[in-house]
Formats: sequence, C-alpha cells, structure tokens
Amino acid sequence: MTTAPGRWQGSRASSQPLASQVGLEILRQGGNAADAAVGVAAALNVTEPCSTGIGGDCFCLFYHAGKKQVLGLNASGRCPAGLNINVLAEQGITDKLPWFSPHAITVPGAAAGWVDTVEKFGSGKLDLGQILQPAIELAEYGFPVHPVAAHHWQVGAPLLTNPKNRFGYEMLLNGKPPKAGEIMKMPNLARTFRELATQGKNGFYSGRIANAIVDIVKEHGGLMTLDDLSSHYNTFDDPICVNYKGINVWEIPPNGQGITALLALNLLKGYDWNGIEHNSTQYLHTLIEAMRISFADSSWYVADPEQVNIPIKELLSNRYANERRQLIKSDRATVSVEKGKPFNCSDTVYFATADNEGNACSFINSNYMGFGTGIIPEGCGFTLQNRGSNFSLEKDHPNILAPRKRPYHTIIPGMATCASSGDLYASFGVMGGFMQPQGHVQVMLNMIDFDMNPQQALDAARFCVGSGHKGSAGGVNLEKGLPCDTRDNLADMGHDVSDLIEGHGRALFGRGQIILRKEDGNGCRTWWAGSDPRADGLAIGY
Repeated sequence: MTTAPGRWQGSRASSQPLASQVGLEILRQGGNAADAAVGVAAALNVTEPCSTGIGGDCFCLFYHAGKKQVLGLNASGRCPAGLNINVLAEQGITDKLPWFSPHAITVPGAAAGWVDTVEKFGSGKLDLGQILQPAIELAEYGFPVHPVAAHHWQVGAPLLTNPKNRFGYEMLLNGKPPKAGEIMKMPNLARTFRELATQGKNGFYSGRIANAIVDIVKEHGGLMTLDDLSSHYNTFDDPICVNYKGINVWEIPPNGQGITALLALNLLKGYDWNGIEHNSTQYLHTLIEAMRISFADSSWYVADPEQVNIPIKELLSNRYANERRQLIKSDRATVSVEKGKPFNCSDTVYFATADNEGNACSFINSNYMGFGTGIIPEGCGFTLQNRGSNFSLEKDHPNILAPRKRPYHTIIPGMATCASSGDLYASFGVMGGFMQPQGHVQVMLNMIDFDMNPQQALDAARFCVGSGHKGSAGGVNLEKGLPCDTRDNLADMGHDVSDLIEGHGRALFGRGQIILRKEDGNGCRTWWAGSDPRADGLAIGY
C-alpha cells in the first residue's frame, strides 16, 4: 500500500483492520504518528486481547522529522519489591519461573507508556481522552472478531475458563471465546480506558484499578502491592544502532532484546550477497548461524541496565563482530554456541505509523504469551502479563530475578534511517517472542540487500531458530514457501530443521508491519506500507 503525494496525511499498518482505521481517524483529527500509535494500541487491546493489552508492557521508537532524531521509550514494568529467589525457593521454584505463575506478573508498564508517548512525542492537538475514544467505542458497542484473532482467542481460552480465574468471563462471549464474525463487547475495558483518559496515570496505578490488580494477584498467591504500582516509572532511553550497508538500524537498548538483531546485522554486514539467491541454502545457513551467535550473547548480557552494567558499546563494536564472525563455518552448522567476551581486556502486537510532517512511530505492546497469565482484575476487562517468566533464577546471571528489576524483554520496535542524511528509511517491526530480532534481520535484509518493497519483504518465507518462547534453544523451524531442497540441504549441513510449517502454525514466524519512506527526487514524499499476511492486518493511507 502506498499513499500518494498531495493531500496525504499519513500511513498506518497494524495486525487488525479496525485498529488501522482508528490510527487514520486520529491523523484526520490532527494527531501525529505518536498519537495515532497510542490510539491503535488501545484499539488492538480491544480487538486482539489475545496478543496485547493495557495489562502488559510497551516500547516505542519515535522518529522526529524536524530534528532527524530517533527517540526511545521503555515502558516495561518491574518485579514486585517483595519477590526474590529466596521466596521462590521456599515454594520449591528453583529452576525456572513457571510461565503462568502469579509471580510472573510484573507491574504493567503499558498504561504509563501510552500517557508518556502522548505527552512526550504527541502533537499536543489531541488529549488522551480523544485518542482513546475510538477504542472505548469499539469496546462498548462491539466489534466483529477477525479470523486470526478468533483462532488465538480459542487457543488461549483455557486460561480464561479456568475456574480459578474468577473473572475470566469478562473476556468471553456467553462463557466461550468468540468466533470469527461474532460481535464482542468489552464494557469493563471501556471503563478502564475512561479512567486512564480522565485521571492519567493515577487512574491506573492507584484507586480502583490498582486495588483490583493487587487483590487478584494476592488471591492467586502473588506478592504485588499498591506501592509496587504507584512507584512505577518509565524511562526515555537513547536508542542504539548499527550501520548496515548505509542504513542505521535502531533498537531500544536492554532490557529489550533489540540488541540481538544488531549483533546479527553486525556479523552479516561482512557478507556480500551479490549472486546469492534469496532464501537459498547458503543464505539461510549464514543467517541462522548469525542468529545463534547473537542469541548466545544476548541471552546472557540482556538485563535491567539500572541494576546491571551491560557492555553495549563493546558488544556492538566492529572488533567484536569480526571476532565472532569467525565462528560461522560455510559448510556446517554450529548448533551450540557459548557467549563471547566483548571486553577489550578481559503473539504480541506491533504497528507502525507515519504522519504528514514526516514523523514516524514504531510501537509494540504485549502481554508476552497470548493472554499473559490470563488473570483478570475484577471489573477491568484486561489480563495481566507474564513477562517475569523471562527472569533467570541462576544466582550469577545478570538477568536474575530481583526486587524492582525489569526482566529480559522480547518485544522490540525497529526504526531505520539513512546513515548519510539522517532521513527516515523505515519504521518496522516483527512481533512474536524470540522470533522478533530474527524477523527484524530477515525483513531488513529483504529490503536492503534484495530490494524488496515492504509487502514483499513481509510476504517472504522465514526461518525461526528455536521456538517462539525458547530463544535459540532447539532446532530451526522453516516456513512453507521455502524450497524443499533448501530444507534438505540445511539438514545435510547439520541443522536440526523442521518440516515446512503452514496454516496457523505460521504464527511462529511473527507478524510484522513496515512503513517505508520514499522520495522521487522532486520533493514528493510517499509512504509505502506493508502488513503481514500471517495476521488479520491492514496497511492503509490517507
């Protein structure tokens, strides 16, 4: 999808058509890319709560066209102050924090993130109430559930129908997950949005909603308190980047895993793909090896920078990339990779927006695994995330669970600019657990090295090292659309490869959105947007 020059206002790409339309409506009202992003985040909470919600976290990269600058927001929450590994050990939890444990609930950062995005990056022409109003109406009056969302709602339904989840009915239709085409209403979520709109952060982190969160977490055995909620704050972090063949690719720094994509790009910029066929055996082998090496580093070094010193500069240095690149063998797989020493001496939703001033917003919001824990605070209409399950319980690990600490985070927005001019190249992202940095690398190379347009870059078949929630552990999953002989050749090289995955199983490979900025040399700007076919999404311009 492209927007024509002239009276264009902007572009919007998300995983859900109604949410994309909400973004355009906000642009029509005078909002900018950041305002539209928050409106879409709220609309996706309504239409795709099996992937995202106000009970989760969000991250944002904002391209300020006037300053030619990329700005970052980390709106991820922290571990409750009363929780530590000793408390878990007393409960017999010593190896891995269970995915759906109440202890996996970290303070939701998304509500504060929406407020901060509007206040810091917004146009100033619309208030939060105006921005949230379309989502409030969708929740209150109802919306038709789309097919992919209906499928994942069904998959996550056991969490909502569990008898221990007393308020699961708030996100069900007559006690069941809604089917495609059925009209779903979420009045309690509309009420939550109204309180955030009228009271700001206090409307979520204190009062009725905060009390409901604390009550339900305690009911399930968790330790979150009102003080944990009221003391939450987000950070405006300087994004990190690498120059890949003339394009600066930007990511949020740790505790997000965006550095994984940058580590891989640093390795891959040492290769010349001229004459190499896209998704050929040699191409995929090299990318798979680069991702394994990058995950080996990020799975150790990514942690909360407020509590751990992370050697970002050293990890992203050319010296370190040259050293780690030597691990890639052209003829065989290296299945097990250890973390390096970079020191010189020793199911989630992603969407992108762009506006008529040339600004762009890359925004991602998630519960982590589908509905997260599936636990719903009474009368609130949203589930609480299970992001804390990404903490390590190893005593010497940088990402060890600790009070008031942010965990390793999988959700990452992406932004790319032209290294020579600072102009925007693209706002992009691929959602889906540990697939996300892999998706970032694959779609960026599709556009930069193989000259694909955004839709082609998203349509192309992908690989995923490991499963969606296990990082680089396990084999290599391959999507239908790749040549069968490529799969067989990779197996011969020592890769543990899957059969080609199709249907709803393709969700493993993430769902991305891209908005590319194009100019014709005469001052006419065009937004060229694409939306992933693995979702219900829509790229649309106005």
